Amino acid sequence: MSPKPQVLLGISGSLRRDSFNTRLLARAGSQAPHGIRFETFDRLGELPHFSQDLEDNTPSPVTALRSALGSADVVMFASPEYNSAMPGVLKNALDWASRPTGHSVLADKPTAVLGASPGRYGAVRAQAEVRKVLGAIGADVLDEEFPLARAHEAFDSEGRLRDGDLDAALAEFVATLVRHAGLHTMAPGTRRVADSAAYSRQCQHLAS
Repeated sequence: MSPKPQVLLGISGSLRRDSFNTRLLARAGSQAPHGIRFETFDRLGELPHFSQDLEDNTPSPVTALRSALGSADVVMFASPEYNSAMPGVLKNALDWASRPTGHSVLADKPTAVLGASPGRYGAVRAQAEVRKVLGAIGADVLDEEFPLARAHEAFDSEGRLRDGDLDAALAEFVATLVRHAGLHTMAPGTRRVADSAAYSRQCQHLAS
């Protein structure tokens, strides 16, 4: 039996189709170490406004959000900055994820926050706010952040960061999060060798 894949879940707090934060999240996910599967949850726009009145009959998008968070081994949030704060849609998602009280799927979950903006500061105030809320929920929040300033100039046509040093720093940010979460990674090609060995053992078993 193949081992359960280790999942890095990415959630962007922007609903814009060509969002800088969604692009940053995608680039970060593409640099996840070998042995880590990157997935995204992109249904924040479907979540109703949080209300305890809805909790007895949980809306399906909320169930999907909690399921995605619960199944992930580690979660990475990307947040734009609106009026010096995180977007309401992201705060709403975190409020839903915090419930029910004492049983949040984010409790003790390794998490990290990054952010992008066209300005000079890379959404640092929004990132600080997201980290504060995650801490209040009880998530295991990475101390580091990753602010991407002047995001409208930052990406090349392949989705990489034009600044090679910054692109390398992003890869290290993701690696740091994975180490923080205690996930097991493997060198390139290891999975193929391991899968081949498992297949060989299976063939021997069937032949016996």
